[in-house]
Amino acid sequence: MIKKISILLEMIQFKLTVFAMPFAFTGAFLAGRGFPDFTTVLLIIMAMVGARTSAMGFNRIVDYRFDKANPRTESRAIPSGEVKMVEAWALVMGFALIFFLACYLLNSLTLMLAPVALFLTFFYSFTKRFTSFCHIVLGLALAFSPLGGWVAVAGSLEGYPFVLSLGVLFWVAGFDTIYGCLDADFDKKAGLYSLPSRLGRVNAFRLAGLFHIIAFLFFTLTGFMAGLNWLYFVGLILSGGALLYQHILVRPEDLSRIHVSFFSMNGFISIALFLATWLSLLTEGGG
Repeated sequence: MIKKISILLEMIQFKLTVFAMPFAFTGAFLAGRGFPDFTTVLLIIMAMVGARTSAMGFNRIVDYRFDKANPRTESRAIPSGEVKMVEAWALVMGFALIFFLACYLLNSLTLMLAPVALFLTFFYSFTKRFTSFCHIVLGLALAFSPLGGWVAVAGSLEGYPFVLSLGVLFWVAGFDTIYGCLDADFDKKAGLYSLPSRLGRVNAFRLAGLFHIIAFLFFTLTGFMAGLNWLYFVGLILSGGALLYQHILVRPEDLSRIHVSFFSMNGFISIALFLATWLSLLTEGGG
């Protein structure tokens, strides 16, 4: 049983929840100008884990045929036979229910937005079949993280700094474009769409750089629109450095360090921006 759980967690890359979770709490802390009550915190965690696990499980199911044909992904749990389709579907349905339950327990607007958010994460899994802008769709799906955190606390969209979601959108689109370079050749051969497979790795990297510049500008606007102090901007500068380091660490002609870039730097960015937001709120008299 423990081995099976370990395989399932690896299948859905559970550790990557760190990308979206801090942004959900950034939205939640901004809504309450401090630490939400403990029950709300637990329900936000429950909702984020439920949504991401369900979405990743669905992605692995619908991409099974391509994963099996791709040398880079043929050893994944479903293509290798370590996880049966029925087990994967049970995971998807079970965690979708957890997500909806958490949203129901939070408030009515969160529940109303839940189907839209989950639909986008599911829809993303099909986009490589017909559009090179699949990376933008993934960014849009994750952009619901801070918005969902805000609504979970505030129960409304009034006052929400939408530039925060736009920042998340372009941040995700940028790093997903870079990560897509790993499969550029396979995608082109298989007739799948992605920016690296259609534009080439060099042009895809340039566009990813533009996406990250736009993301940084939106994150900067977030600080001003949310009335955050200098501590937020210190965190923003550190995050900007991490964004830049990604483009130094990984080059179109050398993808050997892409996993360091993808996991470490992006995890650092989301956590740094959240902590900077929290510290800013603490020093203004919040919690």
